Amino acid sequence: MAAISKYLTVRNSSIGAGVLLLLYLVKQRRRASRRHRQGSTELLQTTEKDGRKDKAAVDWAFFLRILRLLRIIVPRVFCLETGYLLLIAGMLLTRTYCDVWMIQNGTLIESAIIGRSMKDFKTFLFSFIKFMPVIALVNNFLKLGLNELKLRFRERLTKHLYDQYLQGYTYYKMGNLDNRIANVDQLLTQDVEKFCDSIVDLYSNLSKPLLDIGLYIFKLTSAIGVQGPAVMMAYLLISGYFVNRLRRPMGKMTVMEQKYEGEYRHVNSRLITNSEEIAFYNGNLREKLTIHSTFKKLVDHLHRLIFFRFSMGFVDSIIAKYIATVVGYLVVSRPFLNLSDPRYLHSTQSELLEDYYQSGRMLLRLSQALGRIVLAGREMTRLSGFTVRIAELMKVLKELNSGRYQRTMVKQSEGTSTAERLQLRPGSGRVINQDNIIKFEHTPLVTPNGDILIRDLSFEVRSGTNVLVCGPNGCGKSSLFRVLGELWPLFGGELTKPDRGKLFYVPQRPYMTLGSLRDQVIYPDTQEDQRRKGIADQVLNQYLDNVQLGHILDREGHWDTVKDWMDVLSGGEKQRMAMARLFYHKPQFAILDECTSAVSVDVEDFIYSHCRTVGITLFTVSHRRSLWKHHAYYLHMDGRGNYEFRPITDDTVEFGS
Repeated sequence: MAAISKYLTVRNSSIGAGVLLLLYLVKQRRRASRRHRQGSTELLQTTEKDGRKDKAAVDWAFFLRILRLLRIIVPRVFCLETGYLLLIAGMLLTRTYCDVWMIQNGTLIESAIIGRSMKDFKTFLFSFIKFMPVIALVNNFLKLGLNELKLRFRERLTKHLYDQYLQGYTYYKMGNLDNRIANVDQLLTQDVEKFCDSIVDLYSNLSKPLLDIGLYIFKLTSAIGVQGPAVMMAYLLISGYFVNRLRRPMGKMTVMEQKYEGEYRHVNSRLITNSEEIAFYNGNLREKLTIHSTFKKLVDHLHRLIFFRFSMGFVDSIIAKYIATVVGYLVVSRPFLNLSDPRYLHSTQSELLEDYYQSGRMLLRLSQALGRIVLAGREMTRLSGFTVRIAELMKVLKELNSGRYQRTMVKQSEGTSTAERLQLRPGSGRVINQDNIIKFEHTPLVTPNGDILIRDLSFEVRSGTNVLVCGPNGCGKSSLFRVLGELWPLFGGELTKPDRGKLFYVPQRPYMTLGSLRDQVIYPDTQEDQRRKGIADQVLNQYLDNVQLGHILDREGHWDTVKDWMDVLSGGEKQRMAMARLFYHKPQFAILDECTSAVSVDVEDFIYSHCRTVGITLFTVSHRRSLWKHHAYYLHMDGRGNYEFRPITDDTVEFGS
């Protein structure tokens, strides 16, 4: 009690708020240390695929995650975010003083009414009217600061995450090499927004009550003594600890809510993406079962969450509102009901009434501030769920950018021993960048799951030597190109190849980007890149004419026409557009993966002849016999771990036919 009394004598409200927060952090640190000493292994994680779980709770790890995220969203001491934080703090402090002034002025107005003094009533009422614009301005400046800070935080965090997500091939690796995080789209959009909103709301909901507590304690200590505020502070500590224990499941339930929301969004997006294939299979009823099943999991969880919030809302109302009010009445009544209190022995009834109203309202505001502190724990628990998800995303992005990935559910390959699999380490191979050559030296062709397709692959291709890649489905043709494009890691050996920008890939289903007709040809360049390279629009016209797409430009009118080109262009037109894109970039090597299957033979012959003319060396995957004449070598994979790399002769062409 002596320690509390000593604390209550602190005159500066901001120092008192800091002490409160420090006490809370120390308590959480001690609790985390005890759990660590006990060796607790109870963990919670944002994804069920990872064996190690990150706990969503308000503990020391939560505050460490928050600090790491704060370094991103508030990068410097002197920045715009700091300015908004100070603006919010200033407006909260000003509003607290406005509240105190309104209590005092309201008491004077009511005293004037009870005392039937028209002069005092007009004076104090006119003061209130003059003060109203100031109060309105403070409230709206506070809203402005909060909304701008949320937006600035979201902008900072979103840019940081996308810098990591779109660095190199990380976006590909997250979905194809690493399976720790599902529904990354929801994490980058909804969860980031909710995290930023939640942390700003928590800052506001904690700062204002802490300032109120410090200021009202200072006022009340001089008015009714130190015992009243001390009782209220003791009630805060006891009730806060009790409610925080009851509210622990909220962090886990928030994580699961976002997980189920992500799964529900994912199955709906799959239906849109694969609508044509599903329609051919008449799979609408099967997809409806899948969507209903996913939605039912979400609804069942939301039902549990609603009932949990209902029960916690009941407890919060009782503890943080009504019992706090009862404690406030008991505290404020004590000096007035004590007839021996020296401060009120010679006071008139009017003076007692004025002191009671003023002290009672201040104590009521103090109890409300204490209640908001208790309720802020609920928001902090919910924030912990979003913090775990964002922190896990940042951790995975960092590891993927450093070349590390994790996959569970590793499929065992037939004929592959356990010892052989253990010797394979992703990233243990060496990539050498050199122009005009592609060379595999004793390189195992291995999938990210650890399946060995070819144990020792060795061949060399120089610029000007086209290669036809053939073999049955699943033999490793696409795997070879993924390794060549550095999408998959090397598990050994050496790979000599040009830089990434000098190797181009043209798939069977070309990608049409969002944007203008020009963007379809120059992708991934921008119009500024086109100007920098000195390529005029007339040259782009020639590229379209070369692949017999000149009518597209005539039909659309100009290069800056914006449409949904995935729907506007037919399958053959998209393949020819991809070849025009290849002519624009003129790489040293190009991988053509069945990319002329919807193109006529005469156009195909011109495309291959033009590639040879401009010096583009081709790796082609195709089953067309007409293409053998355009290649000097073939690479045949039998699907059983064997391959052969030989020149194409007349006998070879006969064999291929």
